[in-house]
Amino acid sequence: MKKRIWIGAAFGAPVGVLITTVIAIYISYSVGDGTFYPVTPDLEQWCGNELNAVFWQTLVTLLYGAVFGGASVIWEIERWSLLRQTVTHLLIVSLTTLPVALFLGWMRPSVGGFLGYFGLFLAIYAVIWLSIWLSIRIRLSRINRSL
Repeated sequence: MKKRIWIGAAFGAPVGVLITTVIAIYISYSVGDGTFYPVTPDLEQWCGNELNAVFWQTLVTLLYGAVFGGASVIWEIERWSLLRQTVTHLLIVSLTTLPVALFLGWMRPSVGGFLGYFGLFLAIYAVIWLSIWLSIRIRLSRINRSL
């Protein structure tokens, strides 16, 4: 089990950086002024310059991706119910997301910022969970038909 967690973390770390980079490219194109915006203005201001901000964002998103990758092993614990897997995974990733989102400036440190960011986070999480649930249902249906 520990080996699978480490493998998931090793895979998830670069994926975290990749996703953050793709989002930065998307945001930069959305602004439409021809400038690349790799980090939030809040993070750049806190770090003193863009290079330091990119360094810290890369480091943090490596760790963030590693947590997500390592936590994916939860879905492989067959003796746990889907509810237990979901709640455990949600707790791990949401408790990781809060400090990351605050530090990187992905959300404003306010009630509105918190509710907006976690509303979006939970909506995305619900879509992912629903796709896993549907996948399980389809596999069970195929197994039952073959029996």
